[in-house]
Amino acid sequence: MARPREFDIDTALARALDVFWEKGYDDASLPDLLEGMKLTRGSLYKAFVDKKTLYLRVLEQYDEKAVNEAVSLLTAPGTDGWVRIQELFRAITDVVEQGDRRGCLLCSAAAGPAAIDPEIGAAVASALGRMHGGFCSAIEDSSHPQNAQSLAHLLVNQYVGHRIMARAGASLDMLRQSCAALEYLRAK
Repeated sequence: MARPREFDIDTALARALDVFWEKGYDDASLPDLLEGMKLTRGSLYKAFVDKKTLYLRVLEQYDEKAVNEAVSLLTAPGTDGWVRIQELFRAITDVVEQGDRRGCLLCSAAAGPAAIDPEIGAAVASALGRMHGGFCSAIEDSSHPQNAQSLAHLLVNQYVGHRIMARAGASLDMLRQSCAALEYLRAK
């Protein structure tokens, strides 16, 4: 008879997220994960098979929470789409202003060496594709709905760059100016 699991999967995934967020996929060692998740080696392997499978589960959980929140903001009816886009970028800067410089786990995954792995790359591409869809929706629901596909690609790139720059220690002033520059796109 198999022993019941002695830990909560969601708690373990949340702890793994913190380790991967701090160290990245490549630099998160097995001892880092075991310590951060408060698991034994056997428990980790039994529940998650290996580090890559664990990372994919963490990315999936992050997608379900953080990416869903961003896409929900971008697709929410009732305000001009460009206002929603600016709101998303301002929220990033607000988080940095409050002292959180972790950036975005998804964006860090996209910029990291692990993204060349086909499965990790596919997970990143899928989540960024949903962000693209959210930006398209916001642009199409704006007073200037032209070139939605192209502008959405540009905004995904801006979003990833904004989040990476926040993690890299960019000044709040630079991040705010980047948000303000979105007005130029809106006017086109």
